[in-house]
Amino acid sequence: MLRTHNCGELRLNDKGKNVTLAGWVQRIRDKGGMIWIDLRDRYGITQLAFDESRTAKELLATARKLGREFVIRVTGEVIERFSKNDKIPTGDIEIDVQQLDILNESKTPPFTIEDETDGGEELRMKYRYLDIRRNPVRSNLELRHRMLQQTRQYLDSQNFMEVETPFLIKSTPEGARDFVVPSRIHQGEFYALPQSPQTFKQLLMVSGIDRYFQIVRCFRDEDLRADRQPEFTQIDCEMSFVTRDDVLETFEGLIRNLFENIKRKELGTVERMSYDHAMKYYGTDKPDTRFDMKFVELNNVAKGKGFRVFDDAELVIGICAKGCAGWSRKQLDKLTDFVKRPQIGAKGLVYVKYNEDGSLKSSVDKFYSQEDLRTWAEEMKAGPGDLMLVLSGEKDHTRKALSEMRLKMGDDLGLKRPDEFKALWVVDFPLLEWDEESQRFHAMHHPFTSPVPEDMEKLESDPASVKANAYDMVINGVEIGGGSIRIHDRSLQQRMFRALGFTEEEAKTQFGFLMDAFEYGAPPHGGIAFGFDRLCALFGGSDSIRDYIAFPKNNAGRDVMIDSPSPISAEQLEELGIALKPKILNRIS
Repeated sequence: MLRTHNCGELRLNDKGKNVTLAGWVQRIRDKGGMIWIDLRDRYGITQLAFDESRTAKELLATARKLGREFVIRVTGEVIERFSKNDKIPTGDIEIDVQQLDILNESKTPPFTIEDETDGGEELRMKYRYLDIRRNPVRSNLELRHRMLQQTRQYLDSQNFMEVETPFLIKSTPEGARDFVVPSRIHQGEFYALPQSPQTFKQLLMVSGIDRYFQIVRCFRDEDLRADRQPEFTQIDCEMSFVTRDDVLETFEGLIRNLFENIKRKELGTVERMSYDHAMKYYGTDKPDTRFDMKFVELNNVAKGKGFRVFDDAELVIGICAKGCAGWSRKQLDKLTDFVKRPQIGAKGLVYVKYNEDGSLKSSVDKFYSQEDLRTWAEEMKAGPGDLMLVLSGEKDHTRKALSEMRLKMGDDLGLKRPDEFKALWVVDFPLLEWDEESQRFHAMHHPFTSPVPEDMEKLESDPASVKANAYDMVINGVEIGGGSIRIHDRSLQQRMFRALGFTEEEAKTQFGFLMDAFEYGAPPHGGIAFGFDRLCALFGGSDSIRDYIAFPKNNAGRDVMIDSPSPISAEQLEELGIALKPKILNRIS
């Protein structure tokens, strides 16, 4: 080893030891007769001391040649530090350097390697290998590592077997766009990179593996945002001979285990909420239940009073903001501007202030009496000091807009406490959803999800009403995992494909291998997949999963560090049997 200790472990009880350290130069302070250098590695920082009264001139000269991020090795004696630093664990000691070796020089880095850096995001992504040297980034990767290990330990303790599945698979039409890989040997044919190992884990259940897991890379060619990347990691799991409750209990246990061992927190009760309840009272299938503000429908009390905005609306709905009656006109105008943004799409906002003296003041006083507004207050359980906020319009659109406004109110009022974690299972999703563009049903999760037993007979007669035996785990308004009990019977799977508009030939071409496997004794089975990057971001208190991926892509899906994606040569294209449009070929050449 080139070192006897790392830069984070020496303490005052090591005083007098002769040690060798290696790392990067963080900072240099040259006071003429004394030089101090902060030496950094993954484990911490140790101060090095060069004293003109006892350090050889040649050694001092070498020390003065050093620059930021030089890689060095030093040998010296651990001594007590005169001016201690209580901000770092090694702050009581320093190294009286007796030997210094420069292992590698460094150019001046393009941004400071400090917790608070002067580098913008795009610059830091270009030099990601330097960015990872900073404590916040490295700490995020350390959190990810601990969560990986804890996940493996828990699943191993529950008799899950880790099995790897292929990356080069068959493209399927359902779900997001596939990344495709051309075959050189079979020209004109393509592999796809897996969006998930779904069919393989089901085949492993047919194989008798019984309990499978894999921490696996998956790929989706879709538009990006803070919580999406073209390649991402899942905790992918499947179990045989289980009901929905068995799956929920097992993986609620996994999440509790992670909270207890990583966050040192008890998760508390994990509620179960139906999809219909979530949409009715929160306007989303991933509600943040850290705060209340449930939706209240007002059609019965707000319509028929001559206010056409409400009278012509499919839905009139609102929330009650406790203690906000004192909001100023400026604050309310700002909130109105928020809901009218194109991304939210509401046409306007009606408010009612329930004043402390018991009077009610609204933005629609012309149409509604005090008695009318008091009826609203009763419906919304509002009292003196509260503010009622009401939207109207087409049902689904209005619920979505009110959901966004509710979340904004949660932010503005400090109700989304970052140190509080509320988890719930959302269950009983619709099995199918109608797509106007293609004029057919699509699977809300995927085509292998089983209907709930009581809805099996409605698959042909009333497919829109069939509930899925599916479930999502939501924590603080973030969907971190989802799964279902799977179809394990060939005839039911054929019925499902027919409901989705597959011809018999299409179903056989795409999924014949799975249908064939079901004829050889497929057990009842179900599973789940957690978005591991998203889970890490939640535990780390960040909105962006990029902070927890060593080498992420930017918002355009590019790796600016290695300049990828990039063109390939005409020779490679010819070898693959791929002909490109002349315009693209000219750009490549």
